[in-house]
Amino acid sequence: MTKQKLKYFKNLLQKQLDDLLYEVGGTVKDMSKKEEMFPDPVDRASLESDRNFLLRIRDRERKLIIKVKEALERIEDGSFGICESCGEEISENRLKVRPVTTLCINCKESQEKDEKTVTT
Repeated sequence: MTKQKLKYFKNLLQKQLDDLLYEVGGTVKDMSKKEEMFPDPVDRASLESDRNFLLRIRDRERKLIIKVKEALERIEDGSFGICESCGEEISENRLKVRPVTTLCINCKESQEKDEKTVTT
């Protein structure tokens, strides 16, 4: 992969990481605010339900942050864009859609078929 393309993906990943970290900071700030006490149990249950939903989303974002950091490390060590399963180059179109990917489309499809077979 050319230096120009690597720079493009590095900028893309860095922006994604910055956006995710900004969202995490907002969640921490919002959750640390003094919580209103709701005398109505239904209102309280609704608040707890909303909070649990938000925490599940943030957990997914936390996992994505780890993947983005790993992709940035792969750019630095020269292994970005190489399939960790077959060693072939991952297509640029696939990387544009999912820059944190570590598998080419063929290996990913094979992995998904294997997972589907195991679960059925």
